[in-house]
Amino acid sequence: MISTTGVSGLTLGGGLGWLMGKYGMAIDNLRAVEVVTADGAVRIVDDEHEPDLFWALRGGGGNFGVAASLEFETHPLDTVLGGLLAHPLSAAVDVVSRYRQFTTTMSDDASVFCGFVHAPDGSGAKLCVLPLCHAGVIDEAEAELRPLREFGPPVMDMVAPMPYPAVNTMLDAGFPRGALNYWRSAFLTELSDAAASALVEAYEVVPSPMSAILLENFHGAACRIAPTATAFPHRTPGYNLLVAGQWQDPADTAVNVQWVRDTLAALAPYTGPRTYMNYAAEDEADRVDAAFGPNVDRLRDIKRQYDPDNLFRLNLNIPPS
Repeated sequence: MISTTGVSGLTLGGGLGWLMGKYGMAIDNLRAVEVVTADGAVRIVDDEHEPDLFWALRGGGGNFGVAASLEFETHPLDTVLGGLLAHPLSAAVDVVSRYRQFTTTMSDDASVFCGFVHAPDGSGAKLCVLPLCHAGVIDEAEAELRPLREFGPPVMDMVAPMPYPAVNTMLDAGFPRGALNYWRSAFLTELSDAAASALVEAYEVVPSPMSAILLENFHGAACRIAPTATAFPHRTPGYNLLVAGQWQDPADTAVNVQWVRDTLAALAPYTGPRTYMNYAAEDEADRVDAAFGPNVDRLRDIKRQYDPDNLFRLNLNIPPS
């Protein structure tokens, strides 16, 4: 979703993106990894060669070695229907309700997220936006997305046919290099009107115009894989909540970090114990169980085999069993 994201970190943590409904997560398209393990050995691992390590690398993050190269299954893709729809924050509860209805029935070709952001024109206006991508035939994409585009109607509709790389860079400006960041995430157990109201209330008091709240819909191919088939366990259809605090002045750090924490606390009645490891903050080391769920014990055993001294520990760390 953000083109400057490093491919190794993205993939080893799971790798969500615009095409996960159609083709699955990044790890679901990973065929092999060249990895340097703690003993200095260079290993080429896949389903047939050291399959336990290959299983752990697909979702276990940087706990098991340095990924020097990755081999992926690729999929031809040229033009997609992509862009975003924008509504005023005052309409957000209705927009989220419509978003919930749409995403429960949409095709695998479509991916639609829901965000709370400031208008990029510097006006200070707060928006509820629907960034989207449809990787199907353009005519079919237009037909499927039409009800979402007509709802409201939006104050801005930037949806159009475009090359896939254009979709994959359209949110880059919202995450500039050099910004200070503090992110937290959790998976929603429900996306009710009450949850939508809590999201709106949180964004009404956001201290930085650079900060955002994002709902990422998990569906389709990403959810047709068993939670234990890879180290990444989050295969249930639903929504990941990302609260992305961003600011420029170090003097504003405390207030922005507190806003992120307060927002997660306000959404606690609507979230469960799971978390996406790629969004885990440094102070979430106690959330290993939340990140890896039923795979924790197997991951600890594999960690003991390949990194018994926990050399690779500057991460959401899995200690050896």
